[in-house]
Amino acid sequence: MVALIVTACFVGIAVGRLPVLRMNRATIALVGAVLVILVGGVTLPEAFASLDLGTLALLFAVMILSVNLSYSGFFKAVAYRITRHARTRRQLLALVVVSSGVLSAVFLNDTICLMLTPLVIEVRRARKLDPIPYLIALALSANIGSAATVIGNPQNILIGAVSGVGFFHFVVRMIVPVTASLAIVWLLVLLVHRSEFAVNELTMAEPAPPRVYRPLLIKSLIGSGLMLLGIIIGMPTTLSALSAAAFLLVTRRIKPERVLRDVDWTLLVFFGSLFILTASIRSIDAYQGFVSHLSRLMSGNYFAFSALSALFSNLISNVPAVMLLRRVIEGFADPHPWWLLLSMATTFAGNLTLLGSVANLIVAEGARRHGIHLGFKAHLRVGIPVTLTTLAVGTTWLLLT
Repeated sequence: MVALIVTACFVGIAVGRLPVLRMNRATIALVGAVLVILVGGVTLPEAFASLDLGTLALLFAVMILSVNLSYSGFFKAVAYRITRHARTRRQLLALVVVSSGVLSAVFLNDTICLMLTPLVIEVRRARKLDPIPYLIALALSANIGSAATVIGNPQNILIGAVSGVGFFHFVVRMIVPVTASLAIVWLLVLLVHRSEFAVNELTMAEPAPPRVYRPLLIKSLIGSGLMLLGIIIGMPTTLSALSAAAFLLVTRRIKPERVLRDVDWTLLVFFGSLFILTASIRSIDAYQGFVSHLSRLMSGNYFAFSALSALFSNLISNVPAVMLLRRVIEGFADPHPWWLLLSMATTFAGNLTLLGSVANLIVAEGARRHGIHLGFKAHLRVGIPVTLTTLAVGTTWLLLT
């Protein structure tokens, strides 16, 4: 019964909904978590014990930082700088890729896509450009850039919490493949959309400066700096992020209801429910056999494990993939390098299809609200070569180092 419930949940998570019912991934996972408790897959105390509070707290704290930066006008100011400094179409594309990649390494890729999508659309309207290549570049580079740190995306936050890999060690190992992959995104978007960049001139139009709430912007940047300072001096990443969030919540400027309303509670519910679901399947003999077999099969084979991680990410989404493959890595003699490989592969694999990551869907939905259709096929034309190339580069680098 537990196996049946978990299987149905993962199918629903992969598809994004259940037939007839109006349920999203978070509610599917939550209902499944309750059902496995009711049928005895785990007891209620075991379910509560399975919740990784460190991961949930870190995710919550980073969201608080992102919300405050958004309110301050920080992301609009970034887009304004991009618009002012771009002199050619290729340069504009490069600035979109770099800014999206760098910001996603610190403030969650989903947040960056949510903030920058309407701004990129405004830029293309002012400059009379085809929006599709720039929007695709935004999504792809946000996914890739988020692989650079343990706080760049939800699956990295989970890996950082359970693996013991240090923040700066993670950055040092990932900065080269991430930088190379951002360059690959820029190059492949240029090649696939040659007609858009055949004429490199950019119609000049001086953008209107954005409204920035300077006191909150300064405070938000100080909070972000405090988080990084805490990490530098050796504080646990979760505690550093929570300290920065607490600093920002002591305020006379913004009502706390506004900040907490914009926290992505859906993602937190999704994470918590997945912890319970994965805890419930540990006692299933078939799953134990699966883990044991994969541990023997994949041990020492970086490329096979990278391919498996990418496949799972596209079948059941990256966070569930990390939770399932976590047990496989824990069975390795030296799990440390495999955590980095899992992070890279599950993140880069999100670029394969439009459904591969939430960041992709956020960009597509944001475009739709502005009357722009970013379709599955258009994404696939760039997503396939980008994913295959970056996975090969990233896996080779981690293997060599």
